[in-house]
Amino acid sequence: MGQRVWICCLGVSTAVLYGSLSLFVSILHNVFLLYYVDTFVSVYKIDKLSFWVGETVFLIWNSLNDPLFGWLSDRSFLSSNQSGGQISSPEVVLKRLHSLSRNGPLFALSFLVFWVAWAHPGLQFLFCLCLYDGFLTLVDLNHNALLADLAVSANDRTRLNFHSSLFSALGSLSVFLSYSFWDKEDFMSFRLFCVTLAAMSMLGFAVVSRLLRHRFQNEVRSQKDEGELLKELTVGHVALAAAAKPISLGEYLKQLSRHSNFMWFVSMNLIQVFHCHFNSNFFPLFLEHLLSDQISASTGSFLLGISYIAPHLNNLYFLTLCRRIGVYQVIRWLFLLKLGLSMAMLLAGADHIYLLCLFIASNRVFTEGTCKLLNLVITDLVDEDFVLNRRQHAASALLFGMVALVTKPGQTFAPLIGTWLLCVYTGYDIFERDPLKDSVAAVVVPGAESSVPLRQGCFYLLVFVPITCALLQLLAWSHFTLHGRRLQGIKALREGAQHGHCSDVKAI
Repeated sequence: MGQRVWICCLGVSTAVLYGSLSLFVSILHNVFLLYYVDTFVSVYKIDKLSFWVGETVFLIWNSLNDPLFGWLSDRSFLSSNQSGGQISSPEVVLKRLHSLSRNGPLFALSFLVFWVAWAHPGLQFLFCLCLYDGFLTLVDLNHNALLADLAVSANDRTRLNFHSSLFSALGSLSVFLSYSFWDKEDFMSFRLFCVTLAAMSMLGFAVVSRLLRHRFQNEVRSQKDEGELLKELTVGHVALAAAAKPISLGEYLKQLSRHSNFMWFVSMNLIQVFHCHFNSNFFPLFLEHLLSDQISASTGSFLLGISYIAPHLNNLYFLTLCRRIGVYQVIRWLFLLKLGLSMAMLLAGADHIYLLCLFIASNRVFTEGTCKLLNLVITDLVDEDFVLNRRQHAASALLFGMVALVTKPGQTFAPLIGTWLLCVYTGYDIFERDPLKDSVAAVVVPGAESSVPLRQGCFYLLVFVPITCALLQLLAWSHFTLHGRRLQGIKALREGAQHGHCSDVKAI
């Protein structure tokens, strides 16, 4: 029976298997984003100094580990000589899959260390954040790099991303379930829920990575046999076809600094990462202080869950649009939509409850939807980097890592800037331990002066952050030129350069 199930699994397409890896990340990461701040602030009672120190150290580690792991992964691929590579495309893919099979289960284990108090809150906060982000980075880098390594054409990459979004939407169901188990007073049920999620993720990474590795190992063996035959036939010319010497990190950084589209993209993406994590970190706060006395708990649970699932489902439509008008135009229209909705909400005010519910959910949906499309843009930048610098192999993981080096600080800036703005404008400090002050601030009572500034401050924070982000992003995006004819030319050059040893996802 087990043999038949395994044979049946081997028949699943590569695109489906690639997409399913997103499921095993999203079922954990969405829960992490939603609850890690509240857990340490409300359950473990971390002090403000420890929180800020932990976030600052995390900022440094979060920024540096992406390019570090990317460089360690891809330094052997960097070369300005196209005379012939010693590593085939299936071998590159196999290397990524080996890393996923090893680091995926470790990522799931690192998720568990958040939910049990085992050290001083400040020390545990710092250790857990850095450990979790380290393994998340290794998984994300290799998974994203596969998007560029498995296919070159826009249609095939869109198909891979389509399946990734579909499985990410399924993974977001964990947010719906988590709301039923989340209880600050009785944390045990939530811990058991997290253990169950981690076990599912570990099993999924082990099975899917094994299936994909089995698929590519056969192709690597056949290519090695061909290589041995060619080597025998050209034994007199081996010295002339010596391997190209990889470039140094300094030379790579110089090349990247001259890549203008890369610079404009990371400027825009830094703001996008900030806005995505701002929405995740402050979504419970907006529900509590803007809507808690106006909507039922079940409505709040629905808003919370739909805001995590809808971006992935919506992205399925966005990807269809990308095939028709291009990813550049879709992202531009999403920025304009974010700006328009925020301006409309500002003019309407905070008293229109149903409109406020719709805006809070749609703001996160469209912002997260944009984030899901950006990997396609990065794969285009991988192609442009490959062509401009005449590389032997595309340094996919390294370029994803360099993007993260510049943009990941937005993840740390989001809770720091958000709590600072709230405190400056309203005087409300989420780290205060005064129960009376918290209870008064959390309930909107007509005529109570102490409650009005907090509600109004949350509203202004809700609308002015997306307005500012959208304006800055539209400015940066207008300077990005890798679309239209230029993009088509870059893809044609890469496909021509790798013809004969670049496998397409349909063939795979």
